[in-house]
Amino acid sequence: MELNLLVLCYLIGSVTFIVGLKMLSNPASARNGNLVAAVGMFVAILGTIFLYEENGQKLGNYTWIFAALFIGSVAGTLMAKRVQMTAMPEMVSLFNGMGGACAALISVIEFRHLVHTSDAASLDQTSLLIIMLGLIIGSVSFAGSVIAWGKLNGSIKDFAFKGQHIINIILLLLTLFIAAHIVINLPIELELYFYAAVVLALVYGIFFVLPIGGADMPVVISLLNSFTGVAAACGGFLYDNKVMLTGGILVGAAGTLLTILMCKAMNRSLQNVLIGSFGGGATTGGSAQTGGTYKEVTLSDAAVVMSYANKVMIVPGYGLAVAQAQHVCHELEKTLEAKGVEVKYAIHPVAGRMPGHMNVLLAEADVSYEKLLEMEQANEEFKNTDVVLILGANDVVNPAAKSDPSSPIYGMPILEVEEAKHVIVNKRSMKPGYAGIENQLFFQPKTSMLFGDAKKALQDLLAEVRNL
Repeated sequence: MELNLLVLCYLIGSVTFIVGLKMLSNPASARNGNLVAAVGMFVAILGTIFLYEENGQKLGNYTWIFAALFIGSVAGTLMAKRVQMTAMPEMVSLFNGMGGACAALISVIEFRHLVHTSDAASLDQTSLLIIMLGLIIGSVSFAGSVIAWGKLNGSIKDFAFKGQHIINIILLLLTLFIAAHIVINLPIELELYFYAAVVLALVYGIFFVLPIGGADMPVVISLLNSFTGVAAACGGFLYDNKVMLTGGILVGAAGTLLTILMCKAMNRSLQNVLIGSFGGGATTGGSAQTGGTYKEVTLSDAAVVMSYANKVMIVPGYGLAVAQAQHVCHELEKTLEAKGVEVKYAIHPVAGRMPGHMNVLLAEADVSYEKLLEMEQANEEFKNTDVVLILGANDVVNPAAKSDPSSPIYGMPILEVEEAKHVIVNKRSMKPGYAGIENQLFFQPKTSMLFGDAKKALQDLLAEVRNL
């Protein structure tokens, strides 16, 4: 009976994961989808703790189990409550790394158990293969995610040296060779090989992410997320645990698909992202040169242009997140709408520091989901837009992606804001964006610069609009 109840708990968990993921595809249902999946995980965890049996014995060690659950829950809750929207990408990367570490630790524990309780004749080669896969993939995900976390918060800089990609390939092949040797030869007395594979996988994970440029970090985060899912699925195979297997497959598949979509949004192959080091420092080419003179706009002029426009499109970027200006932006939107102005938001797939960063940012400010236009929709409407207000976005609106073959972002789909009648760009300075290249949009005749912190600039602009 207890076994049937445990199977039911796992079935509930698996179904809620699938339903929750489906709900995550729509911003309006995403929050509830997250809660549905969390409830399923809670049921699966409690079922495992109280109902799982092996050889007639239950888990026991409840004090240690619940102490760990309490500490992890408190730490996770505090981090989630205190994190700023600008720091959300690095927190996601760090949490993803913890998932990879868990998968790798499961492999370490099960390898020791398998080796110390078996003889050469009884060793399960299939289990050993799954253990090695979980170990390598989980270790790479953990080490890579920690490096990504450091790069996103600025504590780790891009680092590359001549021949690094060759060294990376050698490290990966050596790790796979050792894993294959362990699986084929079943070396009970050669644990040193196993721990060598652990170290090599960790080193490879570090070297794998270190040279990748900042502008490619959304793709890297998504890719590492898929690694963690695959590593978790290996644990599901190992324990014949259906809910763990389902969750890992869903995360792995979703992460892989998202990685492909991110690459498509940047018009780059995954190989180019991993080898090209795009955004990892200064770049050369026509777009990296100063494009001419720019003109500034006063707050009063900007307020007049926007107040008497028929349609305004707002393009949010990382600068908006840095300034925590999403709430003021929403107030400006409501004030303009009260004056009869149609206001919408144009969202680029890779704006910010992770996939969906801008959507989450605006959802926090209660911006209506219907107002958020994806890139294809927005590009269709720019020609009929009177004013585009760009808030801290840079590379995703750079026309060099269409017009300058020498630019490193050439071919990347962008928000075609230059099609609008007027463009107002809010930035702190003329400093290049995350990809490190100049933006020719800033020097076009229809573009005006509004310098300053996004929150302060929007507050002043809002006051001017209200006074008209």
